[in-house]
Amino acid sequence: MTSLTDRKNAAISRGVGMTTQIYADRAENAEIWDKDGQRYIDFAAGIAVVNTGHRHPRVIQAVKDQLDRFTHTCHQVVPYENYVALAERLNDLVPGDGPKKTAFYTTGAEAVENAVKIARHYKNRPGIIAFSGGFHGRTFMGMSLTGKVQPYKAGFGPMMNDIWHLPFPNELHGVSQDQALAALDRLFKSDIDPARVAAIIVEPVQGEGGFYEAPPGFLQRLREICDQYAMLLIADEVQTGFARTGRLFAMEHHGVAADLTTMAKGLGGGLPISAVTGRAEVMDSPGPGGLGGTYAGNPLAVAAAHAVLDVIADEDLCARATRLGQRLKQRLASLTETVPEIVDIRGPGFMNAVEFNVAGSDRPNAEMANRVREEALARNLILLTCGVYGNVIRFLAPLTIQDAVFDEALDILEASILAARG
Repeated sequence: MTSLTDRKNAAISRGVGMTTQIYADRAENAEIWDKDGQRYIDFAAGIAVVNTGHRHPRVIQAVKDQLDRFTHTCHQVVPYENYVALAERLNDLVPGDGPKKTAFYTTGAEAVENAVKIARHYKNRPGIIAFSGGFHGRTFMGMSLTGKVQPYKAGFGPMMNDIWHLPFPNELHGVSQDQALAALDRLFKSDIDPARVAAIIVEPVQGEGGFYEAPPGFLQRLREICDQYAMLLIADEVQTGFARTGRLFAMEHHGVAADLTTMAKGLGGGLPISAVTGRAEVMDSPGPGGLGGTYAGNPLAVAAAHAVLDVIADEDLCARATRLGQRLKQRLASLTETVPEIVDIRGPGFMNAVEFNVAGSDRPNAEMANRVREEALARNLILLTCGVYGNVIRFLAPLTIQDAVFDEALDILEASILAARG
């Protein structure tokens, strides 16, 4: 009999990468069962999508209730109330004073694309500044903004014009906050007049880039620079949003409000939905028809998003994210004396990472990170790597994970790290 992997290889483009060869059959909260009945603990959560766990009962019920009413009309043709109500909720929840407005889309990349469209339209300027190591999607604008070549940009031809990259402050890799800001000053002196820049886009915690959090004061300085040159600040909260970092939005840790905020992933609890929320006058710049999409704000996904926001509030998932992250980091810290390859343990809330170097050096150790991932998978724990050097393990389990399952996962993680040393 032909295996599922063989069928996949014959039928699906190899450009669609797969971290595992697990074919999901069913899932519940933080656990997945494959087609052979094998159980796995999920520390990926669909890359921070199911923060509220696989098939949270309230999310499932909300979708079922909506399914009984209608599944699609296209909001731009026949609108519906729950789209309006979700926009109202996000306008209240996204950091920032003053009136805000929202538009919905389907994917994180779409949200980023539209944030750039809105910023350029409002400022009537072409330039966008992004950061090395950042990830903003796989569309042409998304990968142009993304600060990582492999595998996202290589071989895909010229990137979009007027995209400029700065080093992201990262003391571990020799880039201080002052150096990053000095690079911005040099950029304005040598490459692009700030009067031609529409916006700076930044992840408050870099996701694919390695789970590096913006250092204290950095986002405040970006806010001041944007105000100085009449530029917009775009916060990409696609991966950081919806309680993952211990706050509903990661920007709240820094006391900074962006002009535009992009979000997706955790908003839909497993259903595809994304959004851009921003200052009302900025969001209203494009004319009718300039924004939207056939499936944008699909009513099933909107219903799920309402339930997700309810669950986050009612189950106090922001506080739970902080507690889970503290326990994980404590367990990792207990290994540092016996595992000298561990060079850093970090992350706000339950958006955590461990980074590996070659023992006794500053050379990134991608092989160690991958061995940990493989050892964990052999023990039925799903982990993800990330980072420009591929030497980081990131942890994204559902915030609703049961304590017993979490403890089991920590035991597997410790055994996997020790086994990976050989």
